[in-house]
Amino acid sequence: MKKFAVFASGNGSNFEAIAKRMREEKWDAELSLLVTDKPQAKAVERAEALHIPSFAFEPSSFENKAAFERAVIEQLRLHGAELIVLAGYMRLIGDTLLEAYGGRIINIHPSLLPAFPGIDAVGQAYRAGVKVAGITVHYVDEGMDTGPIIAQKAFEIQENDTLENIEHTIHELEHKWYPSVVKQLLGLNNRGEKA
Repeated sequence: MKKFAVFASGNGSNFEAIAKRMREEKWDAELSLLVTDKPQAKAVERAEALHIPSFAFEPSSFENKAAFERAVIEQLRLHGAELIVLAGYMRLIGDTLLEAYGGRIINIHPSLLPAFPGIDAVGQAYRAGVKVAGITVHYVDEGMDTGPIIAQKAFEIQENDTLENIEHTIHELEHKWYPSVVKQLLGLNNRGEKA
């Protein structure tokens, strides 16, 4: 059974969407750990409610990024995680984690990359007046949202759409679509079994 970890810094709605889909579809996989750099994050409450272990750390209590990433790697290995799924984790992954898990870290971003990388991607797209928005799942490298693209999903922005409408549509797309990409990357078929 393949094991994976989800990293989140905030609300954790994508984390919960993945966990629930995995259980509903009875994947031959285990979400073995939530990792967060914000011990007070709502994601921690969601993990507790779903009976999924979490590792919450304060980056400032470590000497540097390499030190907290070593602590994270120790937890990932302890829980047998083979794949890292970033879901609203608001830190750039550093060399230490990339060296240990390179090619096995994915992220979801609320824009059609390479357009609008970084923070406030939806706001950036809205202010630019784009006619099409969407989400991107990509592998993580040392850059900001620069890794190889795995998949994208787009939708047309209507003339009367507000920023809130667009954000809502993006969250719905993420919750529906990210679990499917994770399942595929775990090598599972439509029934959630090893392909």
